Amino acid sequence: MLAARARDAARKAREMVQRKGALDSSSLPGKLADCQERDPALAELYIVEGDSAGGSAKQGRNRKDQAILPLRGKILNVEKARLEKMLSSQEIVTLITALGCGVEKEKEIDKIRYHRIIIMTDADVDGSHIRTLLLTFFYRHFPEIIERGYLYIAQPPLYRVKKGKKELYLKNEGALDEFLLESAAENLKLRSGGGGEPLVGEGLRQMTRLATKYKRLLAVMDRRCDSRIVDAIVKAARLSKTDLRDQMVVAKALTRLQEYFDAYAPELSDAVLKVAPDSEHGGFKIVAPARAAGVRKATEIDFEFMDSPEFADLVAIHERLATLGAPPYVLENGNELIEFRRLEELGERVSELGKKGLAIQRYKGLGEMNPEQLWETTMDPTRRTLLQVRVEDAYESDRLFSTLMGDLVEPRRAFIERNALNVRNLDV
Repeated sequence: MLAARARDAARKAREMVQRKGALDSSSLPGKLADCQERDPALAELYIVEGDSAGGSAKQGRNRKDQAILPLRGKILNVEKARLEKMLSSQEIVTLITALGCGVEKEKEIDKIRYHRIIIMTDADVDGSHIRTLLLTFFYRHFPEIIERGYLYIAQPPLYRVKKGKKELYLKNEGALDEFLLESAAENLKLRSGGGGEPLVGEGLRQMTRLATKYKRLLAVMDRRCDSRIVDAIVKAARLSKTDLRDQMVVAKALTRLQEYFDAYAPELSDAVLKVAPDSEHGGFKIVAPARAAGVRKATEIDFEFMDSPEFADLVAIHERLATLGAPPYVLENGNELIEFRRLEELGERVSELGKKGLAIQRYKGLGEMNPEQLWETTMDPTRRTLLQVRVEDAYESDRLFSTLMGDLVEPRRAFIERNALNVRNLDV
């Protein structure tokens, strides 16, 4: 009985989204601002996050060949939904109707109304989530659209940088950092306490990029341990994974760590570090219990930790940064001198100098852009950047969608625990 009702509901829902004809505008959803072009090969559809951004997109578009479909909020996760539930979602029905090629058994992909379908969401976490939900929808119910190369992702900027009458749009945090580095490093010199020739030009840029990466890796690791202690381990402990099998070597490392705390990290001087047995790996580990108030996180440096790719990255980066010599470090910007003692601060200092004289605007969403800006940065075919969605490995794609978007919690949790710290392009 329930199955029969479900089939009936699905049938009625499918009937709601069946097109009456490829060029019959009376069957199109009211929120769709259609284009004038009737040749699908020349028409494109922007799927836009929110009515606000949709309004700017409708005003800024080229009405001849650009259609705009604003969707409200996050659409249904179709990976977890049955067909009848999916087709009872107004936003899903609106999207299917706009595409114009039907769905499921009634689908006729050759009748699709646009050969370029562009997902345009905010350049933030919520925008990424909405984009993922839309990709899940197309991958599961319209794989032909992806196979034919019709699906794209827009690349709206996250920042606008203005100096005088000149302005520049930048895609993300990394692009902003690189712009500030290029702007500032031209006239900078870096000197260390050890003397010698100052670092300038491309050498300074490379070291600044490394220092920025080092600090970001520490920020990611701070989610599961005290990154300040990890930083000290990298810089002062002089321990290898093999050394963890010798209790005396580990104990000597603790002495070096305490000396480092006293000299460079006084906020950690009261940290209690202990050598504890590591029965699982047949050796020893360094244990730093959490502080009573919870300000300091419990941290364990064992075989598994020292074998992790992120710890290996930290060690490799520090070895290259250490070639700059001992602190203090001084950045010279003409007559201006900026002194600091920790090399991972280099990126921050250079960035601060690069920001001088600039007006930097961070867009919280597409709706903050006026129609002219949205056209100029994201919709103008002569200047925009689009990413075409392709399936390189069908089996792996299917597995990832099932794991990350499905209704089974355990596989998703296991995936996150396994991969969280392997992320290399995380916005922190």
